[in-house]
Amino acid sequence: MGLNWEDLAAIDEKLSQRHLELDPGGYFIIYLDRESKLICAKHFTNVIDERGLAVDPETGKVIPARAKVQRTPTTLFTGKTAKELCVRIFEQTKPCPVTQLAHAAYLGREFVRAEIALVTGQEYVQD
Repeated sequence: MGLNWEDLAAIDEKLSQRHLELDPGGYFIIYLDRESKLICAKHFTNVIDERGLAVDPETGKVIPARAKVQRTPTTLFTGKTAKELCVRIFEQTKPCPVTQLAHAAYLGREFVRAEIALVTGQEYVQD
């Protein structure tokens, strides 16, 4: 007997609760621009403090994980597909803003989810 959607969703939900090491290269806010038919990824720089928390390099304040924060992105990356966006970020941007393999893998997964939502019209919420 194979896995069903509920089993897969339960695995993803459990894995989404694990502790993550933050990337000193920064973080991305991913969203869809449906009018332009684009996947968008705003990149923000940060500093990781001695507690492992992301800190705004300009203010020294901790960047909350779940709250809205008014910050100016370093770069806006866009693409019509997950692959196009990954090529722009990981191959064409020097130096690459992603410094950890786990972060790169996460972004690839999120860009695929965003692409599927863009094509199907489903809602996209970044994990």
